[in-house]
Amino acid sequence: MGKVYIETYGCQMNVADTEVVFAILGKAGFSRTEDIAQADVILVNTCSVRDNAEQRIRGRIEQFNIWRKARPGVLVGVLGCMAERLKESLLESGKVDVVAGPDAYRNLPILLGAASDGHPQIDVLLSREETYGDIAPLRVDKNGVSAFISIMRGCNNVCSYCVVPYTRGAERSRDWRTIVREACECAQAGYKEVTLLGQNVDSYRDGEVGFARLLALVAEAVPGLRIRFSTSNPQDISDAVLETMAAHANICRHIHLPVQSGSDRMLEKMRRRYTRAGYLERVAKIRSLMPDCAITTDVIAGFCSETEEDHRDTLSLFEAVGFDAAFMFQYSERPGTLAARKYPDDVSPEVKNRRLEGIIALQNRLSLESNRRDVGKTFCVLVEGPSKRDPDRLCGRNSQNKMCVWPDTAHRAGDFVEVTVEDCTQATLLCKLA
Repeated sequence: MGKVYIETYGCQMNVADTEVVFAILGKAGFSRTEDIAQADVILVNTCSVRDNAEQRIRGRIEQFNIWRKARPGVLVGVLGCMAERLKESLLESGKVDVVAGPDAYRNLPILLGAASDGHPQIDVLLSREETYGDIAPLRVDKNGVSAFISIMRGCNNVCSYCVVPYTRGAERSRDWRTIVREACECAQAGYKEVTLLGQNVDSYRDGEVGFARLLALVAEAVPGLRIRFSTSNPQDISDAVLETMAAHANICRHIHLPVQSGSDRMLEKMRRRYTRAGYLERVAKIRSLMPDCAITTDVIAGFCSETEEDHRDTLSLFEAVGFDAAFMFQYSERPGTLAARKYPDDVSPEVKNRRLEGIIALQNRLSLESNRRDVGKTFCVLVEGPSKRDPDRLCGRNSQNKMCVWPDTAHRAGDFVEVTVEDCTQATLLCKLA
């Protein structure tokens, strides 16, 4: 049936989806290639969260179209969130043969077969049932160290700035038994770490099994495997989840807890279902149960009508929490969202940029302070492979998801090693073997 090349953009969920697509196409007779020049099918798994992501993907589609014209018979397809958002307009460009939304991947063999006969194909129907829970993903991690396990799909929160509920549909959770089974299969295949994925993992519910219980089931089923999860919503992460983390040594001490703004006015306008005080209460609870737990976040600079006072509230919240790291972005209006329909994007690009630079500068200091507190400590690190800058050094992450680098030629990817922190930068712990 030919060779398939896939480029993946955006979140970890998209990486997991790409692995599902490879599995579906593999069963239909397609083979995977990492060389675009050898591909009979070129697919791009897309992200619509920010405009710059879409613009980058549009550029790649232009490049793919060059391959398509140079090699008659090559098919180009767009998958995922951008396919769901733009739908028929992608086909109308004449540069794409197949458009498939996040819930249409089972139909890809049929869509590609019809497109190969010269009939462009589209399937962007969203589902309330599809979880792909019965499909064993074809893993793309080259080192065979870390694996993603999707535990649920979709989102019901409908934050005013976010396009995800429109591109991924309503929440639905996988059967917990298939999740535990997949974790066991990862362990049997030699993986040392899994990340449980969902747009809002704390909303997971399969019968009587909520997320806290699922975490415990996975952790107990594979005690030799490190467990991570992403992403949590501040209003939903429960004491039970935190207590489960604290009770299981193989659940990593890291929580990604997007705050988006430190201003109650902005949080209400964003349709975030918590207050500044509520967020800080959750942080305090995390640290009371797990003093060694790293907390990272997402933040948006320059959301609609944001004032200097709102911005100062965000800076002061960063100071109060002392985040270990953060993903920081300017507000990017997404068509079809509540904010795009209701609120003018009235903060100038210059002001957005200035505020973002202020947040970045503050977080750089906080990250360095966090790492300096780790100097002298010893951590268990999962080796990911050689350092990009020095092949005589290895790199890997500790339980807190901090990158560690140390001189070592004896170990290899997938090993657990003890290292002691000697120095640091704002992004890296510089270590030696303990």
